[in-house]
Amino acid sequence: MAAPKKGRSASAQSKPGRSLALILIAIVGLTGGMFASGHTTPRLGIDLAGGTSITLEAKADQGSAINKANMDTAVEIMNRRVNGLGVSEAEVQTQGDRNIIVNIPKGTDSEKARAQVGTTAKLYFRPVLAQEASASAATPSPSASTSGSSTASPSASTSPSASASATTGEKATSSTSPSATATSQGRAVTDALKADSTPSASASTKASASASPSASASSSVAVTAEDAALQAKYAALDCSKESVRIAAGEGIKPGDATVACGEIDKVWYKYLLGPAAVDGTDVKKAQAVYDTQTAAGWQVTMDFTSKGSKKFADITGQLAQNTQPQNEFGIVLDGNVVSSPFVNSAITGGQAQISGSFTQEEAQSLANMLSYGALPLSFQEQSVTTVTAALGGDQLHAGLLAGAIGLALVIIYLVAYYRGLSLIAIASLLVSAALTYVLMALLGPAIGFALNLPAVCGAIVAIGITADSFIVYFERVRDEIREGRTLRPAVERAWPRARRTILVSDFVSFLAAAVLFIVTVGKVQGFAFTLGLTTVLDVVVVFFFTKPLMTLIARRKFFASGHKWSGLDPKSLGAQPPIRRTRRPAGSAAGPVETKEA
Repeated sequence: MAAPKKGRSASAQSKPGRSLALILIAIVGLTGGMFASGHTTPRLGIDLAGGTSITLEAKADQGSAINKANMDTAVEIMNRRVNGLGVSEAEVQTQGDRNIIVNIPKGTDSEKARAQVGTTAKLYFRPVLAQEASASAATPSPSASTSGSSTASPSASTSPSASASATTGEKATSSTSPSATATSQGRAVTDALKADSTPSASASTKASASASPSASASSSVAVTAEDAALQAKYAALDCSKESVRIAAGEGIKPGDATVACGEIDKVWYKYLLGPAAVDGTDVKKAQAVYDTQTAAGWQVTMDFTSKGSKKFADITGQLAQNTQPQNEFGIVLDGNVVSSPFVNSAITGGQAQISGSFTQEEAQSLANMLSYGALPLSFQEQSVTTVTAALGGDQLHAGLLAGAIGLALVIIYLVAYYRGLSLIAIASLLVSAALTYVLMALLGPAIGFALNLPAVCGAIVAIGITADSFIVYFERVRDEIREGRTLRPAVERAWPRARRTILVSDFVSFLAAAVLFIVTVGKVQGFAFTLGLTTVLDVVVVFFFTKPLMTLIARRKFFASGHKWSGLDPKSLGAQPPIRRTRRPAGSAAGPVETKEA
């Protein structure tokens, strides 16, 4: 093998301090950035820190296809909804083609976050055609009357009263009484269904609803079979039962009238609702604000898209001409009425307010649903795994203990086999460990990297990969000494061959980590990411720390003289006599002259 060029060799030997200074500056700079950011420890995953992991399976809903675009949209919306609760470290990611995994760290109201995520949030604004308390919540009326009695009816929202208007208003208290007989209830529902297509005609239909029995009989003839079925479904709806509430709006398309339930002050109300007039995707932004000027308390403000603004202006203009409850629109989320504010006048300009007796939590929850409500798919909860902080701490302790044992075994091997050279290997391992720790701490807030158990396994595997690079270089140096060279030229001649081997080996490891990271999801990606990161750091440490440090120690007498504890003793390595070059005799004919060096 040809000897390296003298200029490059001399430069490499004379300036190893530059490389050492460079990597030292990098470590100091990264460490300073870590302390400046305030994140001095790596961010821990759910399995180490404790928390809740939810697996959701996508279901095709209303013709929506389960594809990558819809799944990515769902992940984005779910992420915003969970983070809207103040969970800044939540993780939402796809797994396979149909599943989404949501990881919620400890310190978060997991039940509330679970409800937010599990609610797939098909959001619609539907006009209210009829409303009354559910049958089980109704109280007997003193007198049964065909015209029904007047009773207080709260809004179907999280607050007792709500309004949607250009100005703040309170909801009226007149509604269909729970004590109304089946005859009067049937006439009210029938008239509401007939007036559905023309909301402005509600006044006249309500008048006809209180007409003579013959008029009622004639009007019922005009009711279609679908309307009759919906009327019967509304009459039989008992919203106090959870199974009934879940099945109330199943299979209903946005363009169909439907029934739904809503809870007010721990009392369930049932609703007859018209076709959806505004979709949740028409809401551009919603937020909870506190009105200090009018003392109205917490309100929810909505900004609509240009298309949604026109839709909302049209429907509110029609509803404003009706009497209660048909001047209300129900905000329906996944088949449940979360609010039903009334309308005083047509709302134009693309902005609206929902005001009432909201608490801060209720207003923020409603705003969160309005902002991030419309998912392209429905999701079914497959599994929920909760890891307590104590269990997470035990797993972290076990992972660190395994790493410490692995590192100790590697150090014992290096000391026993390489003796003095083991100091260089141990110092290089410490530098690699410091860089790995600092980068993990910085990558947590930067890209959301979380250290989980598979990532800890990747770091443990990296100990062997890093030690392997040192062993390759040390063995190349020993080979050169066995051929009869002294330490200083052996260090420089061994480096080119060792460098190629190290680069090829690390490239294969990095390629495997990259493929594993791309084709897998979830926690396995943590293993792949850590393995790839430590492989890159191995190259950096070997080039900028191990090699320059080896050049420096070759100048020390302890190593250069081949002390028996240096690990470079020529006798113990079976070194050959020193290599001598054959000089060409003066005046001899030109021609190749073989040397003793192969």
